[in-house]
Amino acid sequence: MALKLLHHPFSRAAGVVWTLEEIGEPYELVFVDIRANAQKSAEHLALNPMGKVPVLIDGEAVVTEAAAIALYLADRYASGRLAPRLDDPRRAAYFRWTLFAPSVIEPGSLAKASGWQYRPGQAGWGEHAAMLSAIESAVGGGPFLLGDMFSIADVVFGGTLRYMVRFGMLAPSSAVAEYIARLDARPALQRSDARNLEIAKAHGLGT
Repeated sequence: MALKLLHHPFSRAAGVVWTLEEIGEPYELVFVDIRANAQKSAEHLALNPMGKVPVLIDGEAVVTEAAAIALYLADRYASGRLAPRLDDPRRAAYFRWTLFAPSVIEPGSLAKASGWQYRPGQAGWGEHAAMLSAIESAVGGGPFLLGDMFSIADVVFGGTLRYMVRFGMLAPSSAVAEYIARLDARPALQRSDARNLEIAKAHGLGT
């Protein structure tokens, strides 16, 4: 049975397509028209009470949240290849940087762009300057977050950086720009970008 992803190309589901392409398992994309609030339908809410995409369906398993989906897929279908095995010390950094993206980079960048006033010690994402320093430390060792091993952490973390840079929410340093260029060269990422663009065009979505 193919994996099924409830998807919209202008949502975090777009990044999950990259994960699926890296995994290499058969999958089906099910378009959810978020402009028509289809993600708020009773059927969708039964799968994700948050009323959001992505939602991954793998047989009887239902997974939401893009980073959780990525971690699930890597452990289930690419352990040792795209996810360090349970006894691999690199698994610590793997979890660290995978979860750093949605818990620090996304809210920290949004807070900066929106001019939010808050006490850094009371916010989970802390200070913006510290976030940038952490990003530099993550990509500086290269070529990937786990050194020579490309992993799903690069998909989540790197995909977030690509998005932030593309939309002007993060000015890339030379190390970040070089890291993103290495990711851009991956065939699976190129296939996922093409797939998302194809679906956007098919549904008349501006790109």
